[in-house]
Amino acid sequence: MVYLSKSKYCSFRQCPKMAWLNKYHPELVEIDAMIQSRFDAGHEVGELAKGLFGTYVDVSTFNDEGSIDIPMMLKKTKNELTNNTPVICEAAFSIDGLYCAVDLLKYDGEGWSIYEVKSSTCKDEVDEVYIIDIAFQRYVLEKAGIKVNRTYLVNINNQYVYDGEIDISQFFAITDITSEVNAELTNVEPNIKRAKEILECKDMPSLDIGERCCSPYECSYWNYCTSNLPQPNVFSMYHMAFKGKIDLYHRGLVSYEDLANSDTRLTTTQLRQIKYQLNDLGTYIEKENIKEFLDTLSYPLYFLDFETMQPVIPQFNGTRPYQQIPFQYSLHYIEKENGPLLHKEFLGVSGEDPRRAIAEALIKDIPKDVCITAYNKAFECTRIKELAATFPDLASHLLNIESHIIDLLVPFQKGYYYNKAMGGSFSIKSVLPAIFPDDPALNYHNLEEVQNGNDAMTIFPKIKDMPAEQQEITRHNLLKYCELDTFAMVKVWQELVTVTSSK
Repeated sequence: MVYLSKSKYCSFRQCPKMAWLNKYHPELVEIDAMIQSRFDAGHEVGELAKGLFGTYVDVSTFNDEGSIDIPMMLKKTKNELTNNTPVICEAAFSIDGLYCAVDLLKYDGEGWSIYEVKSSTCKDEVDEVYIIDIAFQRYVLEKAGIKVNRTYLVNINNQYVYDGEIDISQFFAITDITSEVNAELTNVEPNIKRAKEILECKDMPSLDIGERCCSPYECSYWNYCTSNLPQPNVFSMYHMAFKGKIDLYHRGLVSYEDLANSDTRLTTTQLRQIKYQLNDLGTYIEKENIKEFLDTLSYPLYFLDFETMQPVIPQFNGTRPYQQIPFQYSLHYIEKENGPLLHKEFLGVSGEDPRRAIAEALIKDIPKDVCITAYNKAFECTRIKELAATFPDLASHLLNIESHIIDLLVPFQKGYYYNKAMGGSFSIKSVLPAIFPDDPALNYHNLEEVQNGNDAMTIFPKIKDMPAEQQEITRHNLLKYCELDTFAMVKVWQELVTVTSSK
């Protein structure tokens, strides 16, 4: 008999093929740092939510191997139900090959209410995936003989502001979705039946890719399911929504040759992307436009890049859930034409609020009225404005810095410089290796421990819990990563200068 858990059921509802692969080929799952950080955030929020109604009993149980001990959780849950325990966390139920664990099961004197905790922030409309999730739980509990009165979604109040200690009654937003869940209940049984049929079969379901591949969640099997497609393909196209790419794919327009021979309306940048991929045309350069951009820059010239973290549970006064907190910057600069390349940097102390220190370091390291570049400047500009709003006594200098930032992304985003190695992305991580493919000093993959912003965001908060020796190693690795970001900007700028100087 197939054992169908809530997670398997929800995977099936997004894509039967995903559910099948989860069962028979879990080794194909690709979990990057961003996905792992979402898992970690979910666990952190779930732990906090356990105290939402005061005293509770947590029946979570793990065996010696660290895996969930379901039989023991079922036994503990039965005991707590018998005692009418007011709040049971991770209450486990299993019947007819179905299994679920309820985040919070609350007794109200006449029955029980389900509270499902999510690490997302609250929205005006409840996502369908949450309704599907909770409807499965209600179905299982009622099939097991539990009287369920109400069903609730618990997620994060994005307007919550931390003021020294977490007030969980204000941090969480509770939404009664009983009516939505009840309406979904009629769909549960037929979908359970179909899911079991799919998962009992040894043959993988024949399902083509579609919009479900990224809705409601990005599928971890995307690379597997698209491994037979020509490279590059329609999904590599620049500045095209996923739905648009899927529509072209289902029309049979998959390869760049397909697109080139179609009457599909594409932007100038997209047409250039296809043309330069299909033909050995080298690098496309609009010298005059690049020169016009470079003329907006002046000495002394600074190159700035931030690294930030986004704590799901605020840690510092005046901050909100998921607020971007800058903890590090790298700053390369050249004071005059033909002058040496100089470098300054800042890295906060893990576990401490870095905002005041980073703001003070910025105004110390960057004089007023100088020219500053950032790559995709909206990010740096927004962080600086936030710092200025937080520290009014530093605002004048900070806002002066922000007003003098020029975006180094512009020549690439506007199509003034392009070669096929950039593919469908003009991020610094795509542009740099496209211009300098053979320079190991510019290869992020040669860095230790920290190779992208997600790594930095994940690792920095953990430094405080590391042994002293490892703390120094990790801080060094963070500094080298961020330094490469601004050094990369310098190299890109130098390339733009070179191409406009050559005849």
